[in-house]
Amino acid sequence: MEELQEIQELQQGGVCVDSDSSSESCESDASAAAALLLNSGSKFLLNAMSAEEYRTVYWPKLERAVELLLTQSPMEHISISYEQIYSHVYKCVCQQHSELLYNDLMWKITSHLEQVSAELQASPPEHLIENFNLALSRYTAALHCIVPVFIYMNKFYIEAKLNRDLRDDLMKLFSDHVAEKHVATLLPLLKKAHSMPFQVNPSTMESVVKGLYTLRPDWVPLAPALFSRFIPQINPPALESQLPFYAAQDQKLQMELSQNGFSRGDQSRKRASEES
Repeated sequence: MEELQEIQELQQGGVCVDSDSSSESCESDASAAAALLLNSGSKFLLNAMSAEEYRTVYWPKLERAVELLLTQSPMEHISISYEQIYSHVYKCVCQQHSELLYNDLMWKITSHLEQVSAELQASPPEHLIENFNLALSRYTAALHCIVPVFIYMNKFYIEAKLNRDLRDDLMKLFSDHVAEKHVATLLPLLKKAHSMPFQVNPSTMESVVKGLYTLRPDWVPLAPALFSRFIPQINPPALESQLPFYAAQDQKLQMELSQNGFSRGDQSRKRASEES
């Protein structure tokens, strides 16, 4: 009963765990579900759930919902009952199946990420940067919905017993099963694209480089110049003796831009030849 009381206190405190605007819908739905469950905790505890019932009834429904969230496109809106997902997670936690639920969720998402990695492996080199960016963006968008509805498992199992956080664990899965397998190919492609301005959309370049840094900051030494272009103050302060080197690098970039038809003073990024 103490665990139920703690859960009810958590419900009263709200369940929003991320302020990102893209996750507002998922989080508001999860909050509404929490309100509906606030007065039903005792009923859940009266109906004991066996491990077999968890395996055959509850997990299949949760697995299907997670699958839909992982595979939806960024602009697609799928119809999912967040109240049902939330209530199933809530009951699994109350019935002491948190460890089973956590292991199943990790297995499900790992399996999905291994498939994502295989698809990236088959991607042509000229499309790998774009496809990796899409995969990472889609995955982080899915987490904005998955993490809030699994908040009870996070609070009463992952944080309390494992001393970790669900979102951190899920991002580590992407790092281990996707990014780490492709970083050796991605970094040379990113450096090449960076040396040929606008070969790849600048916003895509920035998104991928920042994404890699967020996943594994220790990758910076593999391409320090590349990371420093997109992440401020990542390098130690420049010494006065290094200023000529940076001036030469800037001059080289300006020359490359000019050779590719871009005017130094052109703020619209239109080719100089198009404005003649």
